[in-house]
Amino acid sequence: MTRTTGTSLLFAAIAGLAAMTGTASAAQPFMQTAGRTTQPVGHYELCQRQPDECRQKSANKAPVELTRSLWAAMVEINNVVNTMVMPRTDMEMWGREEVWSYPDGIGDCEDYALEKRRQLMALGVPAGDLLLTVVRQPSGAGHAVLTMRTSRGEFVLDNLEPRLLAWSDTEYTFLKRQSERNSGLWVQIDDGRADAVASVR
Repeated sequence: MTRTTGTSLLFAAIAGLAAMTGTASAAQPFMQTAGRTTQPVGHYELCQRQPDECRQKSANKAPVELTRSLWAAMVEINNVVNTMVMPRTDMEMWGREEVWSYPDGIGDCEDYALEKRRQLMALGVPAGDLLLTVVRQPSGAGHAVLTMRTSRGEFVLDNLEPRLLAWSDTEYTFLKRQSERNSGLWVQIDDGRADAVASVR
């Protein structure tokens, strides 16, 4: 197989996957958010250590255009970070819970999300389209993922899932996330798929 042919097939697969995902979640491509809510303590402490994390502000504009090249970058970054970072709990790393930080070979769920966010921002994706998000797993355990807003809807980059899924195709209950207008603020998510949304720290 020639390099050109291989690249063409890759892009065709990417486009097909994006199209299928978009079709599967056409009813709810975007989350419904409500008012402001509490900032997770781990994110608050991260902002105290690295203030620039909470100073990113975005205008009210359309989400980033989902192109073949951007989808390929999303897939690659999700896979690379998931592979290069070994999972460790905050208690194992720091001796306490809820320490949000960029991973140095090891990390917790929110650390994976932070690194993916950083790498996508380095490619030019606006901060307002890369939102740290708190969810509840079917088991009831809390979890953090990165939500990426695009012209085809919102996709989840997750250290527990190798695929990029539309948010409504996951099994999570979505609780809250960063505001798309201000990275230092958090908003509630009205997850219409769930009967009730429990509060988290």
